[in-house]
Parts: sequence; C-alpha cells; structure tokens
Amino acid sequence: MATPPPPSAERRQFLGLLPLPERRFVVNALRTETVGGILLLLAAVVALVWANVWPHSYETVSAYTIGPSSPLHLDLSLETWANDGLLSIFFFVAGIELKREFVAGELRTPSAAALPVVAAVCGVALPAIVYTVVNSGAGGHHAGWAIPTATDIAFALGVLAVVGSHLPAALRAFLLTLAVVDDLIAILIIAVFYSSGIKFWALGLSLAGLVLFWFLHRRGVHGWYLFVPLALVIWALMHESGVHATVAGVAMGLLLRCHTEGDEQQSPGEHIEHLVRPLSAGFAVPVFALFAAGVVISGPALREVFTQAAPLGIVLGLLIGKTIGVFGGTWLAARFTRASLNPQLKWADLFAVATLAGIGFTVSLLISELAFEGDAALTDRAKAAVLVGSLLCATFATVLLKLRNRHYRRLWDEEERDSDGDGVPDVYQQAE
Repeated sequence: MATPPPPSAERRQFLGLLPLPERRFVVNALRTETVGGILLLLAAVVALVWANVWPHSYETVSAYTIGPSSPLHLDLSLETWANDGLLSIFFFVAGIELKREFVAGELRTPSAAALPVVAAVCGVALPAIVYTVVNSGAGGHHAGWAIPTATDIAFALGVLAVVGSHLPAALRAFLLTLAVVDDLIAILIIAVFYSSGIKFWALGLSLAGLVLFWFLHRRGVHGWYLFVPLALVIWALMHESGVHATVAGVAMGLLLRCHTEGDEQQSPGEHIEHLVRPLSAGFAVPVFALFAAGVVISGPALREVFTQAAPLGIVLGLLIGKTIGVFGGTWLAARFTRASLNPQLKWADLFAVATLAGIGFTVSLLISELAFEGDAALTDRAKAAVLVGSLLCATFATVLLKLRNRHYRRLWDEEERDSDGDGVPDVYQQAE
C-alpha cells in the first residue's frame, strides 16, 4: 500500500473540515457571540427609541460626566467612557483571539494565514476606496474613509448562527478569523490616523506598563488584584497620551501567552478570554451601542443618507466595497496560493458570508465619532449611514444564507447524520 504524503506536501484544502479542538473552540465562540449579538441588537433598538422619543433625556445622560478630575483627565462623559473604556474590553478579547489564531489556530502557518488575512485586507481596502471615490468631489468629507472598513463580529456571527444552522462549520470559522484580523486592522487605523496631540511622556509610561505586564505574565505571576490595577493604569496613560485608549486593550491581549506549556490543559490567554468574553459580549459592547447608536431617524435624515457624499460613501462602502473586497480577496488567495476550495462548498457560500461581513456596526460607529469629532450633525449622519448599510448587508446576507442553508439541509437529510459517532455529519467528512 502506498505511503501517504507528509502533511507538508499535501495540498491544503481551503475551508476544509477543522480538527476537533478547533471545532470546539469555534462552537464555544459562536455560542457566546450569538448571545452578544442579540444583546447588541436590543441595545441598538433601545438607543434608537430613546434618542427619537426622548432626545433631551438621551443627550443629558450621554453627556453626564463622571470620574476623578486628576492629572490624567479621567472626568469623562458616559459616552466617552463607553467609547474609550468599555470598547477596550472588546479589543482586549479581540487581541487574545488574534494571538491564539497565530500561535495555535488556523493562522499558525503562512499558507493558512494568507487566506483570511488577504480577504480581511481586501475587505478593508476596497470599502475605503469606494468611500474616497464617492467623496472625491468638492462636497466630500475625506476623514471618514475608514468608517465602512470594519466588520462587527457579534452581529455577523449572530446572524450566521440564526439563519445558517446547516452550513458547514468551516464557513463560521472563516468569518470568525476574518473578523478578528479585521479588528486588528481597525485598531491600527485608529492608532495611526485618528490619534492626535501625542503626549510622549504618557505614551512612554504606558508602554513601560505594557512591558511590566508582559514580564509579570511570562514569569508566571497570577492574581487579578495585581493585573487589573496595572491594566487600568496602562489604559489611563494610553488615554492621556492622545493615542486612542482601545489600543491598550488590544496590546494587552496580544501580550498574553496563548499556547500551553507542561501539563496545562488551557493556556493563560484562553483562560482569561473565557472569563472576560462574557463581560465583553454581555455588557461592554451592548452598553457602547446604547450610547453610540442613538441617532434621530426621520424622513429627511434618511434622505440625507442617500443624497450626501459622506453617508452615501459609508453605505456603498459597506454594501458593495466590503462584499466585493472580502469575496475578491478570498478568490485571489485561493487562486494564487496552494489552497483549494472544499469540494463540498460553493463560491455562493463565500459570497453570502462576504455580504455578511458588511455589517460594520460597533467599530464603524466608533470611527464615526473619531472621524467627525466636533461636527455633531455629520457624526449623526455617519452613524445613520452605518445603521442603514449594516441593515442592508444583514438583509441581503440573510436571504443568501437561507438559500444556501436550504441546500445543505437537503444534503443533511439525504446522508446519515453521524454514522461513525464523532458528532460531525458525514456530508462534511467526504472531503477528507
């Protein structure tokens, strides 16, 4: 009998069946993000109702200042605490996810990493180009180019989980990885393009705090009573430095060790993510949405979304730029690398998921605040455009995913559900 070729010589199957540990991780992540997506949606609806029915109350609460008036200027409005503080928790979890993918997940080899990374980069570049083209005229607002570049991981995974119950798990894994890389690109954009008036003494102290954070973690020091205060100090110094404070969150996530050593059943990074993820998905992101999504929706406001350059660029960037960017980047990566498409999948599946990636709620709302800071009217129009564009993407993706889900449901019914007892439908094992 012929000896099978070594793993390094095999042609890697694009979106093939994941190993059992990877499948378990994806399932657990999807379960949490689904709940988080529902809470995020509810918070957005509450914000919209509150801002449109009781606008004065909404503005008063959002502007309410709380915090110590110290040299670090932490007497901030509730809206700012949500933008700079709570989203740091979200990006902390995103940093851990990204680190784990690079050291123990699908991104640990260059050939595997190329697929979602290229798709994410193209999914950031093309929406920015679409926005820039729409705003190239005299009445354009160029500062908002990054608004349509983000993918909301909670909303996107939530929609996929609800309407795509029979889709292969590899599609969900692809979307999860894509969104994590997308988040890293978004935080780099925020740090480079939306930071101003840098105070180098505060930035230097924050970086020193990150070094201490890394040193203590690698030395095996444990205890929330030490790391939580240290994390708060790092965050406060980053906020004071002029670099957006969420950078501190993603930096600390990337510094955690996400591989096991010795007899460990779980790495420290995975353990901390397990503890912090519910706080992020169940509290931090929904509260952010409560203070970010409250825009006045009216006939004239909706008309401005489709008639003014900045909001129109956002809508088209999310709906057209994001979809074509992600799908085109995926096709190019599969076409010009050693990766191949799973025979059990169709490009129609990937197009539906690429459309889903246009849901840019959380980070897009944050960038809207940063891009048009000081112009409340333009900020509200940008936020309205984010809501409209995300809703359109969610609607189109739901239709496409339902069609693909119906296709896989028929295959599911035709095959034995699990003849070998491993918990995976046989129809998804044929590719192996």
